[in-house]
Amino acid sequence: MSVSFTKFASEVRDETAFAVLAIAKRLKAAGKRVIELEIGDSPFPSTPAAKQAGHDAIDADQSHYAPSLGIPPMREAAARYVRDEHGIDAQAENVVVGPGAKIFELIFCEAFVDPGDDVLVFSPYFPTYLPNIARRGGRVWMSDLKQSNEFRPEPAEVERFLKTAPRPKAIFLNSPHNPTGGVAAESDLTAIADLIRGRDVAVLSDEPYDQMVWQGRHHSILAQPGMMEQCVAAYTFSKSYSMSGWRAGFAVSAKPVIDLFGRLLNTSLSCVAPIVQLAAAAALTSDRGPRGEQMKAFRDKLNLLVAGLNTISGFKCLEPRSTFYAFPNVAAVCNQLRITSHGLALYLLEGADDSLGVACLGGECFGPAGGGFLRFSCAEPDDRLLAAVEFVKGAITRQDRVAAYLETHPQHRLTADYSV
Repeated sequence: MSVSFTKFASEVRDETAFAVLAIAKRLKAAGKRVIELEIGDSPFPSTPAAKQAGHDAIDADQSHYAPSLGIPPMREAAARYVRDEHGIDAQAENVVVGPGAKIFELIFCEAFVDPGDDVLVFSPYFPTYLPNIARRGGRVWMSDLKQSNEFRPEPAEVERFLKTAPRPKAIFLNSPHNPTGGVAAESDLTAIADLIRGRDVAVLSDEPYDQMVWQGRHHSILAQPGMMEQCVAAYTFSKSYSMSGWRAGFAVSAKPVIDLFGRLLNTSLSCVAPIVQLAAAAALTSDRGPRGEQMKAFRDKLNLLVAGLNTISGFKCLEPRSTFYAFPNVAAVCNQLRITSHGLALYLLEGADDSLGVACLGGECFGPAGGGFLRFSCAEPDDRLLAAVEFVKGAITRQDRVAAYLETHPQHRLTADYSV
């Protein structure tokens, strides 16, 4: 007899982006051409100082255990980065290093969320937020982000959460926002900080796209007075320095919080490889120029993709504000074709054409508030982005193929209209 899994383990699911990626790879292996706009990875090489520092670290045998909080050069470089770039009054003691930023969702919940505590999440949301809250037995309170408000978090929703949730304890804040590209204004963060200041409420400020703000600039809630004691900001090298496979990230908070995070990391992951940390520190210290060039290329790609998508009848995409994702409202198309937005995404990949497909994600992969939207990454060459737009434009007119796809995939039939 096999041993039974826990209820949590039995219910946890992969990120849908990786599930769609697997379908795309399977179709490509079978000979189908696929334009992959589903995964949030950089198409560019890791920045040069990072690569050189990684080589040098290998040559110097920097391949042994390191402090769980991180090596001093990395912690110092990260503190200097957030001081200079975002006005956060941090020192090395305010930094802990992790294998990417995602781990800090888990550690944050271990540190602040007890079973039955209420956690506010803005929807659409990054898919791993909910499993990490569920690991601790937390209870999710949802607030919908609205295209009409540029997908910005509304302080009034934070106030409602604080007043009505039985045990409000934590807030997940993501700006610049994946998947919508929304950016919290400084006034939004000031209002949220004023609401939580002095209360037993912690904020995870998830900021992996901090260098991808195309209008205005990025603001962190940690720069607000008194917020270092109540907030943890998480950063990654995957987007800004094209280092997704290195698995490098860091978090910033008050020293007692960081020391606790270090203990939690020590008892789970031991440490991040020194080779990775030295490469990351070099990126922060010496790769600002190459980073800027890559960010400009991302911005230009996103502008190209959004402009193309807005030529498609029934697609409505906001002017790009951040990240490298387009998040068009496609409710009108879905309502007409009687297909869910996730079904539309899979139809574009699997059913619209036998020899070519476009991989993207349905908005409901990021929670119910994403229904009626699609997410497209712009991490492909420009000619393929333009080809994808033209493919989608034709694919949504092939009602016979949509009907045939729904015959074999009835779970994607739309039963109630999306709000347009």
